[in-house]
Amino acid sequence: MRITEVAIFIGLLWLIEFYNSGVGHQLSAYGIRPRSESGLVGIMIWPLLHANASHLLANTIPLAILSWFLLLQGLRRYLLISFWITVIAGIAVWIFARPAVHVGASGLIFGYFGFLVAAAWYEKSLVSFIFAILTVFLYGGLVWGVLPQAPHISWEAHLFGMLAGIFLASKLKPIKSG
Repeated sequence: MRITEVAIFIGLLWLIEFYNSGVGHQLSAYGIRPRSESGLVGIMIWPLLHANASHLLANTIPLAILSWFLLLQGLRRYLLISFWITVIAGIAVWIFARPAVHVGASGLIFGYFGFLVAAAWYEKSLVSFIFAILTVFLYGGLVWGVLPQAPHISWEAHLFGMLAGIFLASKLKPIKSG
């Protein structure tokens, strides 16, 4: 049921956080630093790094549930969506975001949310509709996270993650049933 893949991914994030915590969160410096050469590295790894354990804890449950929804559609599709949300949103954050270090899986969560909801529109299938309804029911309040709230929250990663997910839903071929 794809629970194993979700557990491995979440476990990896927690291992990275335990290590990062042990080194005084030095790895977090490798997050996205907008418009800086050193910040380019962050485009590929920003969802793996977190400011602290509380930050990762806040991301763990929604990341696990939305990852599971996508993994039910196939591991290859999940990896493809995850990769492109990370890259597209990461590049947009690097270009447009305010000066700060942007880290955390919440951009990926917003990307999954955007993808799962938009897929119902583009795919027009019962399966995508069910995933969209469940996603909105569980995490519909997420949409407010694309607005500036607190200085330490990367609303830009949220916004660009969601937009990347919507874009991918419009471009990826629907999964074939049967």
